[in-house]
Formats: sequence, C-alpha cells, structure tokens
Amino acid sequence: MVSRAERGPVADWFWTIDRLFLATFILLMGVGFMLSFAASPPVAERIGLDSFHFVKRHALFLLPSLAVMIGISFLTPRQVRRAAIILLAISLGLMVLVLFVGQEVKGSLRWISIAGISIQPSEFMKPAFVVVCAWLFAEHAKQPEIPGNLLSILLFCIVGALLVAQPDLGQTILTATVWGGMFFMAGMPWLWIIVLAGAGAGGFFVAYTMLPHVAGRIDRFLTGEGDTFQVDTARQAIIRGDWFGRGPGEGVVKRIIPDSHTDFVFSVAAEEFGIVFCMVIVVIFAFLVMRGLNHAFRERNDFNRFAVAGLVLQIGIQSMINIGVNLELLPAKGMTLPLISYGGSSMVAICVTAGFILALTRHRPEKRAVERSLFRSGVGVPAE
Repeated sequence: MVSRAERGPVADWFWTIDRLFLATFILLMGVGFMLSFAASPPVAERIGLDSFHFVKRHALFLLPSLAVMIGISFLTPRQVRRAAIILLAISLGLMVLVLFVGQEVKGSLRWISIAGISIQPSEFMKPAFVVVCAWLFAEHAKQPEIPGNLLSILLFCIVGALLVAQPDLGQTILTATVWGGMFFMAGMPWLWIIVLAGAGAGGFFVAYTMLPHVAGRIDRFLTGEGDTFQVDTARQAIIRGDWFGRGPGEGVVKRIIPDSHTDFVFSVAAEEFGIVFCMVIVVIFAFLVMRGLNHAFRERNDFNRFAVAGLVLQIGIQSMINIGVNLELLPAKGMTLPLISYGGSSMVAICVTAGFILALTRHRPEKRAVERSLFRSGVGVPAE
C-alpha cells in the first residue's frame, strides 16, 4: 500500500487517480478474460485451431493493454492532448494506407499488417479524434476568433470519408454520434444542429441506396427475411440462458454462433451465466458513463470537460450498439463489446481511451484551488 506521506510519481498517481474508474476498467477486462473461456473454444475448433488458441491470445493482449492504460494515466492534460494529436496523425495515415494495401475481411478493408501484426487503425483513431476535437471546441469557446468548430467539422469530414471508404458504417455512426454530442456540449448553434441533422439523414439515405451490404442488413432487420442465422442464434442463446444461465461450460447454442468470441460474446454470457449477469454488465457500463459525465459536469476546464464526456460516451454508445445487436434491437453490425470481446486492436485502443479518461479525471488539488480562485475573481480558467 502506498502511504499518503510518500512523494513521487507513483505515490502521486495512486492518491490522485480515480480508483473507482480504474477498478471498473480492470473488472471489465477480467470479465472479458473469463468469458473468453466460454466463447472462444468453439470458434477455434471450427477453424481447426487449438481449443484455447483465442484464450491464450486474449491473455497475451491483456498485459500490454493494461500497461498502456496505466502508462497513459500518468500524463497531464497537456500531454494527453499532444499524445492524441500524434496518435490521430498516425491513425489517419494508416487508414489511408489500408485502402491500398489493407487486408480484406468480409468485404471491408479495415486491417493492415505491420511487422506481422494485424492492426485496425480506425480503433486507435477514435479516442485520439475525441481528444483533438475536444481541444478544438475548447479553443473556440475560449477565443471565438479561433475557428475551432470549423476545423473540427473538417476533421470529422476527413474521418467520416475514410471510414465510409473502408466501408465501416457502424464506426461512422459511432464517431458521428460522439462528435455530435461533444459539439452540442460546446454550444452548437441551432442552425448547425439542423444542417448536421439533415446531412446525417442524407448520408444514411445514400448509404442505404448505394451500399448493398448496408441495405441488406437494414432490410433483414426490418423484415426478418434473408440470412439472419447469426442474430437468430444469438437470441436463442439468450432465451436458453434464462435468468441465471446454464452454468459455465454448459452452453450449447454458443457453439454455432460464428462470431461468439467477438461481436456476440454478450449472448454467450447470457446463455452460460444468465440475464441477471448480463444486467450487471449493463450496469457497469452505465456506471462508467454516469461517473464520467459527473466528472465532466464538475470540471471547470473546457478541454477536460469535453474530452472526458466524449470518451465515456464513446465507450457507452459502442457497448450499447453491441448489446443492441445481440438483443436484435439494432441491425447486425460488427462492433466489439469494450474490454470484453476478443480483439487485440480493440482492447488496446479501448485501454488508450481508458488511460485518457483516467489521466483527465485525476484529482489535482493545487490546480483546482488556483482555478477556483481565478474563476471567482472573474479572470477565468487558465488554459492547459
């Protein structure tokens, strides 16, 4: 145990970090590792691999992901901003590159191999994009002559175009929703709300008419006709699990769900551990979002407020989309359940998001005292 009397980077970190946030992130990682034992062996066996192939790889991803989260949480808000700018530039460059030399998976170009490791650049783009946009919104709020809002719109257009080109409509919708929420917090004018809502509706219509796979998924969701095997099987797994599940290793329906270890791990959790266990998972994600928004509400610094709110919304909305697909409340979409689903890029990227949240919500008593004094005197809050 670290004493309060100690002084040093580790001691300061321990006593200033939001330990409830940290414990919740680690808890979700633990739940994900546990569920990998239930969800991944059938998939590995179907493709001729060792039963615990994905379990071992999941464990291999845990340590570097945890190290990334803890390492980033030591950063100051200024360092978070700089790290996000660098990460965003690298991610956007790789997203352009993936369109030319990427690995095609299920008709989409989202992956690129670097030194034998497959990476999905768009996963790392998301937290960096949120932080950079938060900075742009904050700069415009502080100095209206700085075109922060306009630059954020241009950046969103670039990111959206690259995601659509892959194509990845789900990530596009997630990014647009989070960005729109941050813009609204930053004081989006009603004219912009109308214009952007119209643009979003127009973009959705174009995607439906121009992209057959998008139209197919929406039509299958609305009519129930066509290839609905995966979502139907996921629903059967949830129903079979009932309130308290069939017990660890007793799941049967999970064995025929194609993506049971990634997109449909929530259904596996329902079959083996029950609906009550799944409700606990939902409550944990809701707690993350509400605690993050509470931090944002109490934050005096615009950059910290927008960034924390955007980052927790990203985790919350992504989890909502994944769970909604499992429950057949939303059209099928390949999106992982944060920190729980199998996937190296997803896990490391979510831990980057978690690290940013932990860094920006650290308690800094000296800084808070100065900000309160300046705020009460009418001088305002100094920039990070």
